[in-house]
Amino acid sequence: MSFQPVFALFWEKVKESIQNGTYAKLTLAKTIGDTELKNIYVRPVLLENDVFSLSVTARYKTEEVESFHSLDEAFIILAPYMNNPFLTALLFTTENDITFKLNKKRVGTIIEQAPTFKNASDVILEMKAKGII
Repeated sequence: MSFQPVFALFWEKVKESIQNGTYAKLTLAKTIGDTELKNIYVRPVLLENDVFSLSVTARYKTEEVESFHSLDEAFIILAPYMNNPFLTALLFTTENDITFKLNKKRVGTIIEQAPTFKNASDVILEMKAKGII
């Protein structure tokens, strides 16, 4: 069984947290072995004319590469990194921490825990104040 339907369900939770104004940050972590790519961080940003975008920062051993994408583009870019090289995606919201994990058999599960962050991302708070969300 593929883990992709479970990851798509996880991504729905990412979308909901942005729409609800509870999104703090998203991190892809826990690589398989020693890889060149160490982490991917996803943060909301407002570009010119208050256009919402996601900053996707790929942290390698020697450099960081940042790119900007829509919500749907970010899913298309991030999904292939699950299982190669990442086993975990962590969504931090003000309501709870949601973890997508792949086990040794590459079966995906979603775990919800108490929130780490008390406040949403500054950009999400700014969007709420401006009435964008």
